[in-house]
Amino acid sequence: MTPLVWDKVSERFYQTGIDRGVLYLHDGTVAVWNGLTSIEESSTSEVKSYHLDGVKYLEVLSPGDFSAKLKAITYPEEFDSVNGSVDLSLAGAGSPSPVAPGLTVHDQPAKSFDMSYRTMIGNDLEPELGYRIHLLYNVIANPDSFTFSTNKDQPEIAEFGWTLTGTPSKLTRFRPTVHVSIDSNDTPQDILKLLEDTLYGTATSNPRLPPMQDIGEFFGYLGALLIVDHGDGTWSALDESDSYITMLDSTTFQIDDADATYLDTVTYELSSTNITE
Repeated sequence: MTPLVWDKVSERFYQTGIDRGVLYLHDGTVAVWNGLTSIEESSTSEVKSYHLDGVKYLEVLSPGDFSAKLKAITYPEEFDSVNGSVDLSLAGAGSPSPVAPGLTVHDQPAKSFDMSYRTMIGNDLEPELGYRIHLLYNVIANPDSFTFSTNKDQPEIAEFGWTLTGTPSKLTRFRPTVHVSIDSNDTPQDILKLLEDTLYGTATSNPRLPPMQDIGEFFGYLGALLIVDHGDGTWSALDESDSYITMLDSTTFQIDDADATYLDTVTYELSSTNITE
């Protein structure tokens, strides 16, 4: 028998802070979101009780939809286009003639967007033990009211706020969701690097947010083989489902059922496998 032990050294975990905000528009535009101050995540889950002869006999927790309160002291100008503010110099105002910059029209229809951010993970030994990357898909921001006050001896920075809601994305074998997250302490380093290179970009690739199904492929739970071209003449094959790659000896491996295109008799091109449902 093993008794329970509380407060073991290194097992007192906590999450704190928020950083690395990124805005992903559906037209492919990606912008760093500096100035995030907080994201308060919530849900619309509700408990439904069932009674028989005046006695409760069952409680069911109905899963809700994602909701969050986002606050920031600033936001990227690209956010205006999905938040109902249109810069006429960028929109063209529907005219073939150029429009001078400076004029913005407000209260236009909002659009959905994606975003990512990090929360930090620490414990009693390491305050910077790791982090969790949060990915939000198909969200819409409903702005809070805000006030601009008269200047004082000590200027007060205006804080903007939005309520985030979204349309859940389909996820194989799971209930559709808006929100997924990745823990750096548990994620294999090659998968984490591939994900961060995709989200934040590299010297040879632009940043982008992969579809939610692709995130499942990264982690192998959808049974995909990932082929990664590093852009320097080398490549990696990632098989988190452990179903494609077999090590024949310490330096030789075999890949089964890969998607391959033969370019000539001795040259071929490997690509990631596709999901078949």
